[in-house]
Amino acid sequence: MNYLFIGFGGIVGALLRYYVGLMVVHKSLAGFPISTLAANLLGCFALGWFTTRVANHKIMRPEIISGLGTGLIGSFTTFSTFSADTMLLIQDNRLGTAFLYVFISLFGGLLLSWAGHRLGEVRHNSKMKGDVS
Repeated sequence: MNYLFIGFGGIVGALLRYYVGLMVVHKSLAGFPISTLAANLLGCFALGWFTTRVANHKIMRPEIISGLGTGLIGSFTTFSTFSADTMLLIQDNRLGTAFLYVFISLFGGLLLSWAGHRLGEVRHNSKMKGDVS
């Protein structure tokens, strides 16, 4: 049963990433892989929040948590496209752009994952005190 939830979440996550790509391609910055960057940064924030707010506090059934975390968010983000985009930038002798892409992806992803984690903690702690509904 867990596989079905992960598979369904994976389908939805992949479609969402494709949709983000379609939306962002029109705003591309001189060949900078902004759509992959946007999907990965959004995914880092979402997974940071999700693992803190939902998964750690067990407010959903385990198979739904797997479907959303591993399936949906896991397929929404893409390390393979990030790697391929970086290699293409290097092959095009755009080393500065490649470095900037890797730097923003790595440290931006860590920062947004931390921000999502903190948001999950704050909302959970506030709810425990009765401050937030």
